[in-house]
Amino acid sequence: MSYQRSLVWLFVLLMQTDLSALGQISCGSNGNYSSNSAYSANLNTTLSSLATNIGNDGFYNASAGQGPDRVNAITLCIGDVQLSDCRECVQRAGAELMDSCPVQKQALSWDDNCTLRYSNATVYGTLVTAPAYGVVNTQNVTSPERFREALTELLVDLQGRAAGGSFPRKVAAGYTTGPDYQTIFSMAQCTPDLTSEDCSSCLGGAISEIPICCDGRRGGRVRRPSCYLRFESIPFYNESRLRELEFVPPPPLTQSSPPSGKKNSSMTQTIVIIVVAIVVCLILLVVAAIIFLRKRKKQKPTEIPETIDGISSAESLQHAFSTIKAATNDFSDHNKLGQGGFGTVYKGKLPNGQEIAVKRLSKNSGQGDIEFKNEVLLLAKLQHRNLVRLLGFALEGMEKLLVYEFVQNASLDNFIFDSIKHSDLDWDRRYKIIGGIARGILYLHEDSRHKIIHRDLKASNILLDREMGPKIADFGMARLFGQDETQGNTSRVVGTYGYMPPEYLIHGQFSIKSDVYSFGVLVLEIISGRKNNGFRSGDGSVGDLISFAWESWQEGRGGEVVDPFLRSGSGSTNEMLRCIHIGLLCVQENAADRPTMASVVLMLSSFSMTLNIPSEPAFYSTVGYKSEQSHSSSPNQASITDLQPR
Repeated sequence: MSYQRSLVWLFVLLMQTDLSALGQISCGSNGNYSSNSAYSANLNTTLSSLATNIGNDGFYNASAGQGPDRVNAITLCIGDVQLSDCRECVQRAGAELMDSCPVQKQALSWDDNCTLRYSNATVYGTLVTAPAYGVVNTQNVTSPERFREALTELLVDLQGRAAGGSFPRKVAAGYTTGPDYQTIFSMAQCTPDLTSEDCSSCLGGAISEIPICCDGRRGGRVRRPSCYLRFESIPFYNESRLRELEFVPPPPLTQSSPPSGKKNSSMTQTIVIIVVAIVVCLILLVVAAIIFLRKRKKQKPTEIPETIDGISSAESLQHAFSTIKAATNDFSDHNKLGQGGFGTVYKGKLPNGQEIAVKRLSKNSGQGDIEFKNEVLLLAKLQHRNLVRLLGFALEGMEKLLVYEFVQNASLDNFIFDSIKHSDLDWDRRYKIIGGIARGILYLHEDSRHKIIHRDLKASNILLDREMGPKIADFGMARLFGQDETQGNTSRVVGTYGYMPPEYLIHGQFSIKSDVYSFGVLVLEIISGRKNNGFRSGDGSVGDLISFAWESWQEGRGGEVVDPFLRSGSGSTNEMLRCIHIGLLCVQENAADRPTMASVVLMLSSFSMTLNIPSEPAFYSTVGYKSEQSHSSSPNQASITDLQPR
């Protein structure tokens, strides 16, 4: 197994654990050398120069020798590590590599503070993503989905900031507010010899591995030879050190001691500037308030234009805010149906007896206005039996409400992932649900007035009506395409881990094939009754559903993917296996290899249609987890896991 292709992971508790002794070493298979050879002498020369020459920025590369005996080495310390600790780490890593890899020409060492690798091949400016290892905090978060959304946004922001840094500053740190007033801290770093594109690709791949190692956990890190990523719910990086190195920008307001002899005059100038700034701000606020009040007198508080982004007769969709408030019993907790990243959903009943679902957008969400306009724009024009129907909206001040038809049986995830309710869905019902979802997506992609990419298809966004018919919901992240458009790009990746294809998660590229990928994951979840992330097979190993389905199907054991409840029923085994086959075609790594939804609908309805043979799916890895619980009496026990390389 080559050094470049091997993938080895270590998962261990982060908090209250000394990780300095948890260094990882990988000896490559790029050839061997003898103890008295020229390569051995060049290696000693190269390694001895690293620790003494590494600078305050924590990065250094060195080479010695010519031709086949040339040794190339590169080392990088974590961005906030002090220089003395950095040099000590590099020196220790070099000695450990010589002991652990005494004849190999290629080797890699990870320590808690630094990475060191050498090879007879070029290492400077070369992107290397494997082998890799991860460390996970075994403490769970209280609101996994909301935590995941906040974490994704933070990681993608740091990915862009780190990749955009100039030599030697390809590192970024920051924090964001997660659910339950929790703060999430994170740091991302690349070796500064990489291009911006290679750095972004390396960190994007590390982000995609977070669901494998750390989904639903309070902290974790992924370390690759060329990049590093870590997040925690407590502060872990030395912000003053990062600022000293100019790796992070200074605070908006900084105070410094004035030069000797000018202290009083400088203080006076500062006070004057502050007073003037405050007065100017107050004047601007008063003027703005007067203009705002005058406009309000000319227009009703909840009045909106006759069109919203091209939607005609918008007023015909508007409900009085007081009516919706009364329908939900003043948004009582008793009527709450669920809560998402941009608001809470309540059940209500209008005076005419019609049941409704009301989405109350969060007042504090900076994206609330965008989501509101997006859903009104899309759903007011969409009419399909497999899409949730928008009945209207209401506005009052900062309050924004979306009013939908009420769907009786809640969301699909409440059934297929529930140990009791899953028996309510026999194979005939599940097959109809798969077909209904496919027809709904086909309508969005090809048959509606606009070409629409949903971008957040998942089990919790599929609602089931009284007859268990599926209805696609939550269009807050959807995007419109022109009829001639085929692909879009975004710097803000939104969606849910496990359902996002690689080209979107890593590069921000999305198309109709992004929804096809999400549909493929959904199909496998519906058939197996198990989630893609945190999947646990019958032998107790943990990984992802896609990898398990691929291996089982490839080895002729596709039946093992099927929910045991379905295996014991009267459903057609051939239909189940065909659906697994279709699901695997939809999760191909290359978007061009995935079928269109028109082809998927045809595959589901015509058994005479021959299916293509799928290739290895995206994010596939043969993952074998065997946890070993520490015997420590600490409440935070560590579980160590090796993932087998592919």
